[in-house]
Amino acid sequence: MTQELIWITGASQGIGKALALAYAQEGKTVAISARNASKLQQVVDESIGLTGRIFALPCDVTDKHQVQACLNLLIEEETLPDRVILNAGTHQPMAANEFSASTLKTLMDINVIGTAIPLEMLLPLYLKPPLCLKQSSHLEYQPGQQKKVQIAIVASVAGYRGLPTASAYGASKAALINLAESLKAELYHSRVDIRLINPGFVKTPLTDENNFKMPFLISADKAAQTIIKGLTGKHFEVVFPSRMAIAMSLLKWLPDSIFFPLINRGTKHGR
Repeated sequence: MTQELIWITGASQGIGKALALAYAQEGKTVAISARNASKLQQVVDESIGLTGRIFALPCDVTDKHQVQACLNLLIEEETLPDRVILNAGTHQPMAANEFSASTLKTLMDINVIGTAIPLEMLLPLYLKPPLCLKQSSHLEYQPGQQKKVQIAIVASVAGYRGLPTASAYGASKAALINLAESLKAELYHSRVDIRLINPGFVKTPLTDENNFKMPFLISADKAAQTIIKGLTGKHFEVVFPSRMAIAMSLLKWLPDSIFFPLINRGTKHGR
């Protein structure tokens, strides 16, 4: 049986790193990408001795030429990945009185365009039918025989509803949620299994910079195990931790007349 090949972006730290190590522990072959080559190599070094294998493919996911070169190298040295987890992203709080189009653009470029560029490269390759062999043999391609592949897009529960100081971050994550849902609807009967990952608060170098209490905070290792389990299941969305998911889901369905004053007071942005 061929060993599963997984490509993870944003894998030099946090959830991406934890996922790469967890998959390698299971015996998978994992390609990891991020801008910081030295941090990627540290992840590779940590994987020595595990059943699987991790190798680094440094690239900036916002640079189309770098992503194309990275994917070409991956296909040349291995093959098209069986599973792709588009995890690259960043966070920057932005208060309303400090609103900046430049900050919004930065987060949209990294979080959204950094997901869209790999998708642009991968989808035509996955959706292209294999060669028909009926002229050279008795075999003929049947759509049902095509191997399923999976693309998981990492967004956030922050994309469910607008929250104070998250007008840039939340907007980028809401865009990813809509992007994933749109692709899932269109590709539902194709060989491409689109999944959506919506984490709550996970302890990473990014969340370590937050100066507020983060409810239901979990470790990156626990987040990785939850994601791996979720991606092997049948649900489109993998959302966690469960208490955070319930709380954010309730907020999503609250009437505006209740939601806005409630969240304003609850986050100490009231008068």
